[in-house]
Amino acid sequence: MTQINAAPVRATPLDPEDIIQGLRSAVEVTQEAAALGKALATQIKRVYFVSCGAPNRVSLGLEYWLDHYHSPYEVKRYFPAEFMTLQPELGPHTLVILASKSGTTAETVEAARFLQRFEAMTLAVTATTDKPLAELTQHVICIGETEQAHTGVFIALQAFVAGLMADQPHFPYQAVMESLPAVPAMLVESAQLSDQRGKVDAELYRDDRNFYHIAGGPVFTTAYVFGVCMLMEMQWLHSVAFEAAEWFHGPFEIFDAQTPALVLLGEDPSRPLAERVVTFCHKYSERVMVYDSRDFPMTGIAPEVRGIFAPYALQAALNRFAEHLAEQHNQSLDLRRYMWITEY
Repeated sequence: MTQINAAPVRATPLDPEDIIQGLRSAVEVTQEAAALGKALATQIKRVYFVSCGAPNRVSLGLEYWLDHYHSPYEVKRYFPAEFMTLQPELGPHTLVILASKSGTTAETVEAARFLQRFEAMTLAVTATTDKPLAELTQHVICIGETEQAHTGVFIALQAFVAGLMADQPHFPYQAVMESLPAVPAMLVESAQLSDQRGKVDAELYRDDRNFYHIAGGPVFTTAYVFGVCMLMEMQWLHSVAFEAAEWFHGPFEIFDAQTPALVLLGEDPSRPLAERVVTFCHKYSERVMVYDSRDFPMTGIAPEVRGIFAPYALQAALNRFAEHLAEQHNQSLDLRRYMWITEY
């Protein structure tokens, strides 16, 4: 591997306090977020999630569970640029939720500005109130400045969605709300249990430039964030995420014994779809990594909602793999060629 950084890159040591403190604001805002959800629940008929990158995939999981628990709302998820060209129904009974860690993501801010022309209600989830996204929306949930923004957005939005669904008979409102404060410690626990495995996997796959990532349902959130936002964006690898339900409808024809496959198993109704992929991959290759949320205690998470939180336990585990892979490649996870550097 060609050396990219002048100084040797080392895997960032796991810092439990940094994770817990980094999510403190997100946890503290959960009751406020749930209260806002309850207040808006009877005023809306449609919920649109509009964001880029990792926040968009957080929304994928929320969309999944809203469908699963038979929400009374029409729920859709968009990338901001596509949202503006499509112009779906944006009347007074539509709520548009825009998420951006920085509050300055150009297309998300542009979408918020675009929405000024319509009657739709708007909600921003971002770090602070002094950025353009917050200034352009009617409601704001702040998660604070944090390096754990992906999970912070989830905590805040899951609390808000719980509020929306609080009066729905089958939604586990209490279990979700009681579990949210346990998320930071759950991340630490999962990362600690996975650090050694991450080091071994990084050493084993250090010379591979192509990876397939497969997951089903809400766990596809993690397959995408790890495969695209980490390995593709941060390590410049050819790293493709596939949905388990689609794997046997074309993509599996590219599978061979040389290309590593990472299959993620959660605890939601889509699990059998991913288990089928595991069986297939093991039949034709020994280069298969399986990360299963059932291997993690997820301490503090109510048993009946483990499926909702499983993608984030898995993400914490895979973050250690990414850190050790960065060391093997001698390429910092902060390094970019184009993003935030060139005009695009």
